[in-house]
Amino acid sequence: MIARDQQALLAPIERDLRLDLFRGIGLWMIFLDHIPHDVVAWLTLRNYGFSDAAEFFVFISGYLVGWIYGPIVAGGWFLAALKRLWRRAAEMYVAHIMLFLLFTAQIARTTRRFDNPMYEHEFNVFNFLSHPDELIGQAILLKYKPVNLDVLPLYIALVFAAPFIVWCLVRRPNLMLAASAVLYVLARWFNWNIASYPPGTTWYFNPYCWQLMFVFAAWCGIGQIDKVAKWVWSKTTMALAAAWLAFALLIVMTWHVPALEALIPKWMIKAIYPIDKTDLDMLRFTHFLALAIWMTHLISRKWRALHGAWLRPVILCGQHSLPIFCLGVFLSFSAHWILTQYTKGMWEQFAVSIAGIVIMIGAAWLLDRAKRVPDLFVKVTEVEEPEIASESIPAASAAAVPASR
Repeated sequence: MIARDQQALLAPIERDLRLDLFRGIGLWMIFLDHIPHDVVAWLTLRNYGFSDAAEFFVFISGYLVGWIYGPIVAGGWFLAALKRLWRRAAEMYVAHIMLFLLFTAQIARTTRRFDNPMYEHEFNVFNFLSHPDELIGQAILLKYKPVNLDVLPLYIALVFAAPFIVWCLVRRPNLMLAASAVLYVLARWFNWNIASYPPGTTWYFNPYCWQLMFVFAAWCGIGQIDKVAKWVWSKTTMALAAAWLAFALLIVMTWHVPALEALIPKWMIKAIYPIDKTDLDMLRFTHFLALAIWMTHLISRKWRALHGAWLRPVILCGQHSLPIFCLGVFLSFSAHWILTQYTKGMWEQFAVSIAGIVIMIGAAWLLDRAKRVPDLFVKVTEVEEPEIASESIPAASAAAVPASR
């Protein structure tokens, strides 16, 4: 019989606002990156290193799963963790389907209004508009995904597997991390991936590879990172991390300034390319780890600015990541067609980018205010009355009649 620790369910968990901060920054970066040829997108991470906002979200999600549910599973409440995580996966699935339907409707309406078929081809919805009956079924199976809707299916798959990942991490953390690394290597070696639609295609984010980021983050979240903290944040490791970030910056700059490519040896170019996002290239993985080492060193959990007014808007977005992500998808397409149909001037790009972020902040503020409103509910209980009591009612009533006269 498994001994259950009731305290594991009741123990409060201190919120780490750094996670909300970086998740909010990631949401803003995704919104800007999804606007083609937007000058404001030069502020996002992908222009200065190998990794981008995708690594932000997967790592933070995995870390939170390990941090929150690790003690619960260790306390013997595996089914409670499974119920909550699967409910979360179901919420994300419903959000993905609703986002898919509304997003394709938005593209279809824009195509008809401006008589411009470019949008339906650019965002991979041409087949859906031609055969909606077949494509809806494929979308329900998470096989068919328009452009910009690839990441939610990855989260759904990872969160669905999360209870079992945490269960293994609680018991054999290092063995589970090693098994995750082996799966990553095998998936890349044998080209394992989940089939997508149309036939012959696969998921843009390969869950067999991206699970390594998620499992490693959960491994850190259950407290294993504390055991190696003196090596992770040692001067040697941080110097290597800084050097790796500088190298990544140099490589990425060659994409924007061709003259810098002459500084890179040919053998190195052959060794590092292609930098694959679908299968989570190790260059991306290690670049994010180097960045995380320095960010956690520079920004402590007790940083006073985290409770200030200046960072509050981005933290609010991070605290409501799912609805703000869905809203960001709509806003990025809206900004795209506005710039395409009217003007692509620099000031217009600034305007639509800032307007989109302001709308995201406003929506996050409304969601935060709504969350503070008390929930009203009526607790309904079923009470079964004994049959003997019901049968004695007529007799008791009859006896009471003469007395009432």
